Parts: sequence; C-alpha cells; structure tokens
Amino acid sequence: METGLKGKNVLVPGASSGIGLAIARALAEEGANVVLAARRGDLARAEAARLGSAVGIGIDLTDAGAPAALVEAAVDAFGPIDVLILNGGGPPPGGAADVSDDQALDAVHQLLLQHIRLTALVLPGMRERGWGRVVAVGSSGVQQPLPNLALSNIGRAGLAGYLKTLAAEVAKDGVTVNMVLPGRIDTDRVGSLDAAAAKRTGRSPEETRAASEASIPAGRYGKPEEFAAVVTFLASGPASYVTGEQIRCDGGLVRSY
Repeated sequence: METGLKGKNVLVPGASSGIGLAIARALAEEGANVVLAARRGDLARAEAARLGSAVGIGIDLTDAGAPAALVEAAVDAFGPIDVLILNGGGPPPGGAADVSDDQALDAVHQLLLQHIRLTALVLPGMRERGWGRVVAVGSSGVQQPLPNLALSNIGRAGLAGYLKTLAAEVAKDGVTVNMVLPGRIDTDRVGSLDAAAAKRTGRSPEETRAASEASIPAGRYGKPEEFAAVVTFLASGPASYVTGEQIRCDGGLVRSY
C-alpha cells in the first residue's frame, strides 16, 4: 500500500523509547520528515541520527511553554506539520479513592491540556492546506478503566472526548483525528507498572507478567512495532475516510465491541 507519507512533516513527542520511538521509526521508513521530541534529548537526537530525515529535540512537554517551543522548533526544522502524534508518559499508578486535587490537576495538564495546546498550534495550517492527521496514543483504559490507574483514566478519557468532538469539526477540511488504544504493549512503562503490581501483591515480576499475559486472548504482550503499524495507517493518505475513531491494538484484551 502506498501511504502517501513521503515528504510529509511529522511531530512525535515522547519518541526516545517505547511506543513513541516505534512510531517515529515507522513513519520515517515511509519517507516522512520526522521530529522526535523527548525529555531525554540526547536519546532523541541519537535515534534521529539513525533515521533517514529526522531531528531530535530535547523538551519536557509538561513545561508551560513547551507546546509552542516544540512546534516552533519542528517548523524550523522541516516546515508546517502535516501529522501530529499525541504521545507522552503517564502519571503514577494509584486508586481513585486516593486522588487529590493536585494529582488530578497534574494529570489533566499532562494528558489533556498540553495535547490540546499542541493540536491548536498545528491545526489551522492543516485546515488551510486541506490535509492533516492527528493521531493520539491513548489507553485501553479509555474504554475500560484500568484498576489502580485512576489518574491515567481521568486524563485520557478527557482527551478522548476532546478528540471525538474535534474530529467532527474538521473532517470537512481534510483533517482526520483518531486515537489508538494500546493494551499491554511490551515497553518500559508497562514493565514499571508490572513491577509496581508485583510489589503491591507480593508476587514476583515474572508471576505478575504471566498472569497479565494469561488475561490477553493473544496470550502475549504486543510489540511496539505492531502498535506503530496501526498509527502509520491512520496517518496515511488511504486512511482519509477514517476519523473520530478509537482503534484498539490490544490482542483482544478489551472484550466489548
């Protein structure tokens, strides 16, 4: 399939490892110009150097002025953004009964407000040019809230509502807006969550992972590259009639339709 991504300018936050890095690599393989952004700027720059047309930028997206600074740097590198990937780390685990005001506000800032700000900066240009893709990395918790991840459930559900509303507003302008929901993808983040669960339950990390894999119909954790393939399709030209969707990439973990 011809993706039509050659020469498109792509911004991928959280791209120094895991899902974000896999997405950046997949889009670069399609000939896109990719900006990899991450708090660990040295890693982002090192990974960018291995790709065809890419630059790495060190930035903490939770900082107040980070969205504007990041978009400015990305535009300086390649020009107006055609594809925006909304991605970043998640808040710490914890139950809903223990959520404080400050924790909830931090989660909303990290997972919702900063992504709204990024989108608002690139959206006018996309609409003017009549082509654009916004693809958010969400969580299966958007559709089936995850135990002990209350802050993530709160923030990502808010982002899902924003994106679904936005999709209907910009579809006529050639801009699609979608969210991809990972289940248990084999990343450092999932590893840290498994370690926390093991400590909390008194089981070994190996036992915790085995139990988690047993709950997945596919019987294993997903690969970042498998997730990135779904994102790449949604960012492509042929996906022009897919918008406002939440696409699960979870090995069948969530059992609802």
